[in-house]
Amino acid sequence: MSELFWFEKYRPRSFDEVVDLEEVKVRLREFVKGGNMPHLLFYGPPGTGKTTMALVLARELYGEYWRENTLELNASDERGINVIRERVKEFARTAPVGKAPFKLVILDEADNMTSDAQQALRRIMEIYAQNTRFILLANYVSGIIEPIQSRVVMFRFNPLPKDAVIARLRYIAENEGVKITNDALEAIYEFTQGDMRRAINALQIAAAVNKEVTEEVVAKALGMVSPRLIREALHEAVNGSFAKAITQIYGFVVDGGVGELEIIKQIHREVLRLDVPEYVKPDLAYIIAEAHYATLRGARGLIQIYGALAKIKQLLKAGL
Repeated sequence: MSELFWFEKYRPRSFDEVVDLEEVKVRLREFVKGGNMPHLLFYGPPGTGKTTMALVLARELYGEYWRENTLELNASDERGINVIRERVKEFARTAPVGKAPFKLVILDEADNMTSDAQQALRRIMEIYAQNTRFILLANYVSGIIEPIQSRVVMFRFNPLPKDAVIARLRYIAENEGVKITNDALEAIYEFTQGDMRRAINALQIAAAVNKEVTEEVVAKALGMVSPRLIREALHEAVNGSFAKAITQIYGFVVDGGVGELEIIKQIHREVLRLDVPEYVKPDLAYIIAEAHYATLRGARGLIQIYGALAKIKQLLKAGL
């Protein structure tokens, strides 16, 4: 099954294969070298390598016995106090396989656990510290109670840099026999913003549509608008024919089937890249934020987009 999904097929198996995250790798290598480690907390946005790094660490620690010595749980599905007391406790009380000094529990989405479950986990971390180590994975460190934070070493995982994501996508495309343009790679990064898992999924979806992946193929496959077309519409709204810009936006939504919220998000990224003085950009961001909020509250998205473009045009003409 894992061969069906490229993000699993190309998941790194060692520290050397992990993209970026050099500082994290240096510190984790020291734990492996010393043969011991504290409880760990990996936190950061989705798709930045938290689960991958935890599994790589397990492989590096245990070698061929990594599966026997590792328990993976997803706290968003199994977050009740009974799971923490039974499954984790049962696993933690057994001796490790091979020469490993301790067993490893990887708890994904730990910030979704209930407070009671986290309190139970805290006690288990204390009681079985002799032969068990925990790696907690979370999107938001604020979702982890302070008693647990004080018992772990925390590692921050940031969105992956553009060069690293594009290099990985190009490597996968070559291995899968997919031709992809530089514009398509740029577009995938724009749509995924440093989330490697989403980027690889986007590449696989686009490749399923067409073996020659262009920017337009990526946009169509993901149900979004090509960044180039968004830039053209924004340019028309500010410097050209406002009516033409409105027609283009209408076509994206009605004919292309792209959601208004997605278009607002794309316009937000492009607006902040306009060649305008820096002091103007906060006002531009605020205009887009108002449109986004109103749309979320149930207002008609197209009207909000038109209004935002009109305000942007008015602001830039007045300020420049």
